[in-house]
Amino acid sequence: MYEPIRTKSVHSTMADTTADFPHRSREEELDIQLASHLAALLAVTDELRALAPSADLDTAADRLAGQVCRLRGGRTPARAVAAGGRRESQVMPLHRRAHALAGRALVVAASRADTAAAILSAERMDAHAAALPGPRELTAAG
Repeated sequence: MYEPIRTKSVHSTMADTTADFPHRSREEELDIQLASHLAALLAVTDELRALAPSADLDTAADRLAGQVCRLRGGRTPARAVAAGGRRESQVMPLHRRAHALAGRALVVAASRADTAAAILSAERMDAHAAALPGPRELTAAG
């Protein structure tokens, strides 16, 4: 009554695992994610360096580039070029963005158990938090 199936299914099943497409391990996925967060943080750091040059930002950019290069197997990261027309009013939003990116990198670095990247991310979070206006002390919720 029914015609038998003559071709192999295009859907993989648990019993029929194929190596037709590349698989990445959890560690490889975390490496990619961490490198991406650190590269984004490097781009924001380069923008901040263009607006408000400092030795701390120069050192941070070099360390971030080193970590991204390590995670990407030796490939150097793209660096942001200073764009013209930026104003000082853009410094605080960039610090906020850098703080958020450093936080994301810290979470992935901790998950990956990458001590060097975790320490660098935590240091950058602290530096950007210190640059932001407002209260810096934790308050008890109650």
